[in-house]
Amino acid sequence: MGRLSRISVLIRPRRYTATTVLSHHKLGRLLEKEGSTRYQYCRQPRQCQATLDPHRSFLHHSPSSSKSLAGSISPAEYHSKMSDSYDEDNFHPSPPVHRIAPAEVPDALDKSQFTVHVELTALKIDQPRELPIYRRQFKNDLLLLRSVSNIVKVDKEEGTDKVTDILLVLRPDIKLDLRGMSEELTAFLKERPGVEVLPYSLELGYDFWRADEILSGILPPDLLGEIPSGFTMTGHIAHMNLRDEYLPYKHIIGQLILDKNPKVRTVVNKLDSIDTVFRTFEMEVLAGEPDLYVEQHESNCRFQFDFSKVYWNSRLHTEHDRLISTFEPGEAVCDVFAGVGPFAVPAGKKNVIVLANDLNRHSYDSLVHNIKLNKVDKTVFPYNLDGREFIRISRHELKRLAETKKKLIIPARSRHAKDESGKRKVEIIQIPTRYSHYVMNLPDSAISFLDAFRGLYAGDHEQAELPYVHVHCFHKSDPNAPKPPNEEVQSTLRQRIACALGFDIPLSALSFHFVRAVAPTKGMYCVTFLLPKEVAFAKDDA
Repeated sequence: MGRLSRISVLIRPRRYTATTVLSHHKLGRLLEKEGSTRYQYCRQPRQCQATLDPHRSFLHHSPSSSKSLAGSISPAEYHSKMSDSYDEDNFHPSPPVHRIAPAEVPDALDKSQFTVHVELTALKIDQPRELPIYRRQFKNDLLLLRSVSNIVKVDKEEGTDKVTDILLVLRPDIKLDLRGMSEELTAFLKERPGVEVLPYSLELGYDFWRADEILSGILPPDLLGEIPSGFTMTGHIAHMNLRDEYLPYKHIIGQLILDKNPKVRTVVNKLDSIDTVFRTFEMEVLAGEPDLYVEQHESNCRFQFDFSKVYWNSRLHTEHDRLISTFEPGEAVCDVFAGVGPFAVPAGKKNVIVLANDLNRHSYDSLVHNIKLNKVDKTVFPYNLDGREFIRISRHELKRLAETKKKLIIPARSRHAKDESGKRKVEIIQIPTRYSHYVMNLPDSAISFLDAFRGLYAGDHEQAELPYVHVHCFHKSDPNAPKPPNEEVQSTLRQRIACALGFDIPLSALSFHFVRAVAPTKGMYCVTFLLPKEVAFAKDDA
């Protein structure tokens, strides 16, 4: 107590029985009551139960407690893991370890087993108006832990009265005798004899830990290399692709994903490889509601579909937007493998004329629904045909549309866009008789459909403007060989495209865009080229 007496900091025996995190709103009201102004508090507090007990020494920690299933943790265990420089968090606890063998996986986790108590030090602030000073000038002395507030409101009883104390929780390596505290804060406290130093017990429960942290504590050591906590969101569904060795834990993994992500209502796992025709796959519901009908928002549009019956990849939204940005209002686009409309519907919304096709009847039905849902039925026209057949009739269909409709009168998207007479503005679009773009987003097999372009313009004047073709495709490399250079990848894709076109298209005529890595040895590309005259006006079927 010698050092404490010299700096006039008091430690009084107390036991706090009810503790809650001080919300931003309540803290603001408290500061206003004290005559101070509000201050901005950017960290989002999580409700953490806590008790203060002067009879529990901050330094008391049995050698076995760090390994016990109860999960008691001493901050000293983590001091060596903390960075010397100030960063977002200065405390990095770990959850208790409860390894579960594959043959012993329970139906559900016992959440109570994932609770740890961390013994910390706190300052009882007698002048709440000074809280912004502590947070601004002494931030390196405060506890910084994700989703945990370092400002805590403690309700206690003193006789018949209820009193509320405001506590400021300190960095975990600062002791009750203030060892580890910065010289600046020590000097600041010398001038404030009313500030008390108290032990503080922070309880971190199941809700605090991330899914990957809990999995790291339950999986066997040989499965810790690639913890399967990642997933893809489609609407309310979290889609996973679990490897065989993690399947015994699939329902626990699903429950963790469900618990830790408020927007997730259903977790599914892919059961087999993607169907080569419709790009769909069988799936199993791991946790949550067995509801596979979703609503997905993308490109300022709404898409509704049964995720189990159509193909949708949320990771392609950037590619959808990239390609749509190259389309100009009034142009005509032929979307050969349209799916539920991720290219066609947003393009139609910017007044591009789109003829959209998909062979999968479920995709076609969803496409029709999404066209109506997004009110683009004046610009997007759906088809349910084989892709090769659709390419061959596409020019005829566009000409028929231009002859029957000739022009489109489209009301302005905004109801507030009005002309001088007060009526809603309209845009008049002349339907073109030629396509500006063909989109072929079926990367597994789109190249094999390029033969349908041979002779597509046969009989037309050879000065006719030809469309750009955007063909999506995969490139697979040898997993046992070094990663191929871009030149090799482009040369291989050029050869495949040339073979399908029946024309030795030069590399200089092709534009390559890398879309994404599907796997370490499998990349997705979009190859764009102007349809060659030698193909468009060919008079043979070679």
